[in-house]
Amino acid sequence: MSKIEITKNESNLFYEKIIKIIQETKNKIYLSANSLMVHAYWNIGKTIVEEEQQGQEKAEYGKKIIESLAQKLKSQGEKGFDRSNLWMMRQFYLTYPILDALRQELSWTHYRLLLRVDNEKKRQFYEIECIKSIWSTRELERQISTLLYERLALSRDKEGLLALSQNGAEPAKPSDIVKDPFVLEFLGLSENKNLLERDLESALLTHLQSFLLELGRGFSFVARQKRITLGTDHFYLDLVFYNYLLKCFVIIDLKMEKLTHQDIGQMQMYVNYYEKELTPTGDNPPVGIILCSDKNDAVVKYTLNDENKKIFASKYRFQLPTEEELKIELIREKELILLENQFNKIEIE
Repeated sequence: MSKIEITKNESNLFYEKIIKIIQETKNKIYLSANSLMVHAYWNIGKTIVEEEQQGQEKAEYGKKIIESLAQKLKSQGEKGFDRSNLWMMRQFYLTYPILDALRQELSWTHYRLLLRVDNEKKRQFYEIECIKSIWSTRELERQISTLLYERLALSRDKEGLLALSQNGAEPAKPSDIVKDPFVLEFLGLSENKNLLERDLESALLTHLQSFLLELGRGFSFVARQKRITLGTDHFYLDLVFYNYLLKCFVIIDLKMEKLTHQDIGQMQMYVNYYEKELTPTGDNPPVGIILCSDKNDAVVKYTLNDENKKIFASKYRFQLPTEEELKIELIREKELILLENQFNKIEIE
């Protein structure tokens, strides 16, 4: 019997090795085919631009070239080379003029989405984040449409913006993981006044993978309704995560109503307890994020002193806002930050 069991084990190991070889080969073939396709489209774009440069009136000449080329390719039975796609390939070459700078990890669909981002620094951020976070094209499209760059860049200075465009969303301090607002359209919830906090909590855990993507890189789930005991009183923390990049616990408290100073005080207690009782030696202090439907920034400012860099309050949105709506909201938040900075400067002087 012993010999038979060993033979079965060996057979399983042998089978697993073969499967691994096949899978690795398939992955290499996919990456190779994807890379060849991207390079082909880049070369087509380059050839179109070079042909354009021979004409005296580039805009008109370029339009004629693409119209003629699209018709000829269609007559030859070549698919995927209509006028709009050829214009996209032309734009691809103009945006990425160095062939060696193209990333093998990004597909042609990734690049098509990136071409919508007209700001070079923003586009570079999305490229880096897409590769590091292994975003699908669907996730990349969502992050661009929800203005991830702007939401992360809101409270950063010039150096912080430069780091964001060069390194992606690589958190170096607690504030780097905070977005305002957090967009939770993937939950499929509506703005319902009867919705309870436990309903929101359950929905977030049901869609945990999407929530982790919205939180950003480095997050792993730890607990829900984590009980802590102070004397004879029990308290329950809605959600606890750990961020291995910041090397700290992240406590999330959910509020269906407008944020109050009592909510901030409660989070301060949670963070203090976690730091003293549950944070391992060598880890950084925990971070608290209060997700609320609405907030008064003045209440947040005067409840938390300037030295408190561990507790943050952010609004959440259940519906995917239009880009214009998000821009208006972000501009308003930016103006509040600028006013606050000016006020602080006057106080100091």
